Amino acid sequence: MRTKKDEKFKLESVEELLGVVNEESAMDIEISKIQSFRAHPFKVLDDDKMQELIDSISVNGILTPVLVRPLGMDTYEMISGHRRMHAAKIVGLTKIPTIIREMTDDEAVINMVDANVQREELLPSEKAFAYRMKLDAMKRQAGRPGKNNVSQNETNLRSDEILAKEIGTSRNQIQRYIRLTELIPELLDMVDRKKLQFTVAVDISYIDPVVQQWLYEYIRENGFIKPAQVIALRKYLQIEKVNQQRMIMILNENMPGRTSINRKITFSEDKLSKYFPPFYSQLDMENIMIELLEEWKKKQGEK
Repeated sequence: MRTKKDEKFKLESVEELLGVVNEESAMDIEISKIQSFRAHPFKVLDDDKMQELIDSISVNGILTPVLVRPLGMDTYEMISGHRRMHAAKIVGLTKIPTIIREMTDDEAVINMVDANVQREELLPSEKAFAYRMKLDAMKRQAGRPGKNNVSQNETNLRSDEILAKEIGTSRNQIQRYIRLTELIPELLDMVDRKKLQFTVAVDISYIDPVVQQWLYEYIRENGFIKPAQVIALRKYLQIEKVNQQRMIMILNENMPGRTSINRKITFSEDKLSKYFPPFYSQLDMENIMIELLEEWKKKQGEK
């Protein structure tokens, strides 16, 4: 007969806290046999929180087992516990308490994201790739077009809605984060370091990677870029391609707060006389100068 004491112990067991079935139990596994999750989107940093974890493990050991899935040949893939495993290696542990669970690829992705995405202080890049990985897995699990008379668009919509509800945000915000995965690494790093505004970065994600590289160089040189500049550039790109020089001109011309400067350029007759025959009128000279400037402007755009 089970006592209240037994029930209390069961509710507080590691297995219950991890949400695993009764048959699962932790066992010590050699760390060398555990591989990191493929394309793991969450960064394992040697920061103050990692040091706190290292200090805790040094004193108390690992209190919560990591979760892995078997890969075969006595090897395993980490699902939840990358930070604990990293700290354990630093402490000098060779084994780690582990719960082994069979999972499909998509189940592994979803479990891996769920175990990490609720952490505080996640970087934008971590959210971006985590949301993308989980949403892709959810769509695959939902089935192919035609299954249960549900179209692919409806399947994608439902997956978006489910993920947004689980995360506690909107579908649009989920999609904005996923857009960040289209940024070149240098720009994405700027978003993480708060050197590039989130909404501006989303707008830039729609631009060709080559132009993104030029934008990165522009931001690095100038220290910032404003939404109006990116909007102007995207509008221009809908009409024609640009080179780096032309891109810089567009950005500078659309810099907020920039005012037009009244410029007056005067050429004396002595300066012009050596370029034009004496019988040329003032209008003749102006027309030729405009033609030459137009040709110069055209060549600048081709560089």
